Amino acid sequence: MHGPSRQKRVVVFGIMGQMPFAGMAWQVLQYLEGFRRLGWCVHYVEDTGQWPYDPERQTVTDDPAGEVAYIQRMMEWVGLPEQWAYRSGVDGRIFGLTDSGLSAVLAAADVLLNVCGATVLREEHLAIPCRIYLETDPVLPEIQAARGVPFTMNMLSAHTHHFTYGENLGEPDCGIPASPFHYQVTRPPVVTDWWDAEPPSDTGAPFSTVAHWKQTDKDVEWNGELYKWSKDVEFRKFLELPRRCPEPFELALTGIDGEGRDELESLGWRTADALRVSGHIETYRDYVRAARGEFTVAKDQYVRMRSGWFSDRSVCYLAAGRPVITQETGFSKFVPTGRGLFGFETLDEILDAVDRIAGDYDAHSEAAREIAADCFEAEKVIGKLLEEAGL
Repeated sequence: MHGPSRQKRVVVFGIMGQMPFAGMAWQVLQYLEGFRRLGWCVHYVEDTGQWPYDPERQTVTDDPAGEVAYIQRMMEWVGLPEQWAYRSGVDGRIFGLTDSGLSAVLAAADVLLNVCGATVLREEHLAIPCRIYLETDPVLPEIQAARGVPFTMNMLSAHTHHFTYGENLGEPDCGIPASPFHYQVTRPPVVTDWWDAEPPSDTGAPFSTVAHWKQTDKDVEWNGELYKWSKDVEFRKFLELPRRCPEPFELALTGIDGEGRDELESLGWRTADALRVSGHIETYRDYVRAARGEFTVAKDQYVRMRSGWFSDRSVCYLAAGRPVITQETGFSKFVPTGRGLFGFETLDEILDAVDRIAGDYDAHSEAAREIAADCFEAEKVIGKLLEEAGL
């Protein structure tokens, strides 16, 4: 007779306190919930070594109280009020779990999931038998690994498995260089029932998105070409869209000054404050639900490299029954498009997608939900990841 099987244990490492914005929180929370629904014992740990960030003053601080309170609220919301720990990058103090409690959680863990690859693993982390590097932003790490950058090589070597949102990685049409590490592909998970929504009540609801407008700190050169990180590079290719289409378009932005907003609004775009939208997870979810759909672009790196990347924000729009029109990265090789989800390369393709959605909004809304459930449901995505990791 065999006794009851031991519950599997996972520790999810992330940065939702260090980056206390709703998009990052939803990313982590959907992993936590996906594991829990698969029957795993789940803990969240934040241990990046970085000093705390104060979103109101938009600067680092030596006071971790804000980050600790934010993580506590998120973990209470997801129903795991005591299953978290935060280590201060200032003095090493641990909040949430006790020091001994955190040590016990790490010692008992079967899997470590390093979301965004944002945590440099400590010696005590290396005892966990399965350590998964989860790359949500492909291109730069692969280029750094191809160049043998010591920090990147050490970071990746500390993990037993490597997964990426770059679903086209290794395909003939993908320009991302081969890595010395074996990457497997995955997708952003979404807990679809968290996003259930009625059709938008406002007949003038826009196609919207949330984005950082200008950001250049991750531009990278490869084979004599510069691949850019900033979203404005791709948005600028389609600035005339509102003048060509009767539907309203709204961009909730950060990283843009007043002059930039004035330029967009003069061209017919609506703008909103991304910091306000992203201040609370419920506000962010309400913003998604209030939209007619999502229109967005991808980063130049993802587009020109044909990465196959897909957005963890877009999967939330899909789950809410909001059709998505997003720039092609090669993702359409792996996810169905043409109903509820449209990839584009040209302005005419955007206009065609808008027309098709307008022609039968209810059908495209239902198709969006079906794509979320079939391709991105958290239990399916995480279950496949675990299977491919040999668990």
